[in-house]
Amino acid sequence: MKKYLDESLSFEERAEALVSEMTLEEKVYQTLHGAPSIDRLDVKAYNYWNEALHGVARAGTATVFPQAIGLAATFDEDFLEEVAVAVSDEGRAKFNAQQKYGDYDIYKGLTFWSPNVNIFRDPRWGRGHETFGEDPYLTSRLGVRFIEGMQGKDEVYMKVAACAKHFAVHSGPEDERHSFNAVVNEQDLRETYLPAFKACVKEAGVEVVMGAYNRTNDEPCCGSKRLLEDILRGEWEFEGHVTSDCWAIKDFHEFHMVTSTPVESVALAMNRGCDLNCGNIYGNLLKAVKDGLVKEETITKAVTRLFTTRMKLGLFDPQEKVPFYAIDYRVVDCEEHRQLNEKAARKSVVLLKNENKLLPLDASKYKTIGVIGPNANNRKALVGNYEGTASEYITVLEGIQDAVGKEVRVLYSQGCHLCKDRMQGLAEANDRMSEVRAVADASDLIVACMGLDASLEGEEGDEGNEFASGDKPNLNLPGLQEEVLKELAKTGKPVVLVLLSGSALAVTFAEQNIPAIVQGWYPGARGGKAIADILFGKASPEGKLPVTFYRTTEELPDFKDYSMKDRTYRYMNQEALYPFGFGLSYTDFEITQAGLSSETIEAGGQIAVRASIKNVGSCEGAETVQVYVHACVEGAPHYQLKALKKVVLKPGEEREVELIVKDGDFGLYNKEGVKILNACEYEVFVGTSQPDARSIKLTGREPLKYVVKHSGDAISLPE
Repeated sequence: MKKYLDESLSFEERAEALVSEMTLEEKVYQTLHGAPSIDRLDVKAYNYWNEALHGVARAGTATVFPQAIGLAATFDEDFLEEVAVAVSDEGRAKFNAQQKYGDYDIYKGLTFWSPNVNIFRDPRWGRGHETFGEDPYLTSRLGVRFIEGMQGKDEVYMKVAACAKHFAVHSGPEDERHSFNAVVNEQDLRETYLPAFKACVKEAGVEVVMGAYNRTNDEPCCGSKRLLEDILRGEWEFEGHVTSDCWAIKDFHEFHMVTSTPVESVALAMNRGCDLNCGNIYGNLLKAVKDGLVKEETITKAVTRLFTTRMKLGLFDPQEKVPFYAIDYRVVDCEEHRQLNEKAARKSVVLLKNENKLLPLDASKYKTIGVIGPNANNRKALVGNYEGTASEYITVLEGIQDAVGKEVRVLYSQGCHLCKDRMQGLAEANDRMSEVRAVADASDLIVACMGLDASLEGEEGDEGNEFASGDKPNLNLPGLQEEVLKELAKTGKPVVLVLLSGSALAVTFAEQNIPAIVQGWYPGARGGKAIADILFGKASPEGKLPVTFYRTTEELPDFKDYSMKDRTYRYMNQEALYPFGFGLSYTDFEITQAGLSSETIEAGGQIAVRASIKNVGSCEGAETVQVYVHACVEGAPHYQLKALKKVVLKPGEEREVELIVKDGDFGLYNKEGVKILNACEYEVFVGTSQPDARSIKLTGREPLKYVVKHSGDAISLPE
């Protein structure tokens, strides 16, 4: 028996034994994402490039869950793991079938390049909807639980390998990502840009980390000594493998100009610890070794890491010994997952405004409902990007039609193009306005469905991006959408605005003039049914904003400035339109009492926050208890989310929850990047939103405030 098949050895030892039998050329070609077979060693071809951001993507039918930003709005880490379990079950089931029929193509492996844990620092960034929002703590918690759900809890094998991307300091601009240098100070690096990656590595044991396209402080991320050697493998002791972003390594000499040739570029990436090349440029490693730029043992180490991952996935063991080979194909798009998908969409909806309790709608009160807007019947606005293929799509229009049945007439107008000034090329501008007026006049109530889709916000190079780069030029509703909305407001009819978008929009007119506003994100393939369930009261909204909704584009700092000054709820000084952590419900909740286990915090210590929350309204609902911490020292963030817990309560029901806040949650990084527990008072806020004035005004509730002290000298905290 060959040594690499000896199951008494560790996966690392087995991988090392297998790689020791390979020639240099064989090893080099195993560093490409499309790794060829090595028939003499019984090594099958394997393609590392696969995607599962919100469901198995780009490989046929799968359950298409809400986009990542929508999942983040659930503010429910337990639920996110449940979704990830379903996604990875489908990923394994599809892989098992693909292997059975000899399909080793791209998007057919078990190394899924998700989640995206970059910080959504600027709402103009086109890929922000792939992330879990603007907050490092929320992103960390959701990233960890997503990875745990994906990789599984088996004591021997991984179900699939997850990947934390894009490491690091990456959030636009998309059109310059191949040449851009993200300049960031040490304090922001540690306080904002690295925590989620650290949690994914240290807590979740993520198997793969992907480098970013850009440079960070002059070093290309896929060849950065600071990021890959010093921090990732040094400080965090990461033992998995590192992959480049796709074709990022050729950017070293073509756009970043830090090397002169492809050979120099591959040498830099490999020597810094980038094990896998998404692309084909690593073929130049043969010449790099010949020229003395890379040692063969460096490549051997990289390939050993890659095969260790494949060993962990059970790809070299008898299928009957690997429990995940028993996952049947029929789990794909099964009824249980469809129900979970609808639940995810309902949980992600954020109710932003509900004047005079217009929502939920009572269908018996309306003879005719007008559904108007470019996203009302837009399948693309359901799914975002990095999506799979659903067996059924339910748009908002279809969801409303199904919800009211034949008892209520539903009139529909697309209203306007999503971003252009006319629907038909030969028509005059605004060619649907007369239809809009006709539908509005004939309706008792209007549901306006506006926003964006992945043709407007997405990744640079995506086919069909209207704005070329995928970034948004501003925060306005594009095209004629606001003009249509203003026309609807003039009618005097009750109007509900449903926004489908992956990012914040400056809907200041709607805030002032439209009685009810619902943020639906990209709610997944069955999202229209879920949104109808919310509109007609079959479920109460429970989502919270994972990003700040600003009032204007003009108040944002320069898009290219990576300083966190004036960015996100933690550092902005202006009042938000709708704040991070905000979201209304159809019922009311009160925190009836709360308390802390201690009024002091010391290094190595923690504080238990206990709170009793009661549903004092008339329907069942879910609420998120949120704990924020503010250090009373100059230059500190206003307050930072440090604990959260989702609670589902029936009317009149009360429950006590306990949340733990650790010493590190009170610590702040100084300008040198050292985490300090300062000798100061700390304010601890316990509530259902952040403690800013705007949230208090919108919710009518003020979080409870407590003071915690660290009375000794300021001390550095271990990482």
